[in-house]
Amino acid sequence: MYVILAIGLALAMATTGPLQAQSPSVLEVGKFSAESEGPRLPTGWKPLTFKKIERHTTYALVNDGDRVVVKAVSKAAASGIVKPVRIDLKDHPIVQWRWKVESLLRTSNVTRKDGDDYPARLYITFEYDSDKVSFSKQAKYQAGRLLFGDIPIGALNYIWDTKAPLGAILDNAYTDFAKMIVVRSGGAGVGTWVVEQRNVYEDYKKAFGEEPPLISGVAIMTDTDNTKESATAYYGDILFKKEASVCPHPSGPC
Repeated sequence: MYVILAIGLALAMATTGPLQAQSPSVLEVGKFSAESEGPRLPTGWKPLTFKKIERHTTYALVNDGDRVVVKAVSKAAASGIVKPVRIDLKDHPIVQWRWKVESLLRTSNVTRKDGDDYPARLYITFEYDSDKVSFSKQAKYQAGRLLFGDIPIGALNYIWDTKAPLGAILDNAYTDFAKMIVVRSGGAGVGTWVVEQRNVYEDYKKAFGEEPPLISGVAIMTDTDNTKESATAYYGDILFKKEASVCPHPSGPC
């Protein structure tokens, strides 16, 4: 539950306006390759930390090969970085990103609170829209707001896991307001850059059984606080697109 609450608070404190397309077909949410190297966060991204977790993952802009990316290093720690955005998935349903992990976590377990760690995850949160939410979910959401304050109505976590079934969509171990989608599982691709594409519009409908509201934020996180292990991951540019593209070379751009 900590992650979804922290992202909700971070987005509530930020001024979020419509994200304008840099082209008719592409929204560049994380243009890390246009940044310069350094121990700082990318432009427009904010720290995502948790009150009960003292050790934080470190994030820096580094040059990996021929482009600048975000490097995350976590040692029994947890924190992320988040960017407030507003995206209509009917216009831009496809998210595309690149990532690389140096190793997997030995004792992670997507179904358990003490195993809720991942070497890499892309986290997408959604705005509350009463017209697109069932009555029962509205009631549960309002009860959650009374307890925790401003929280997103839902979230999708795209994760690189150790052993969960590839393609599985699971409840988060802390809350069913967040769903875990396993896009990588096991050691295949470890140590190399991998390009991912997902239809977020379809994923949301499968995960929650209803039409998705607007996206409110995008975050990346490498966390190891529950397992007390260590992980290093790299994140490349994050785009939202109108249509999926063919990626003949998974390590390169689509």
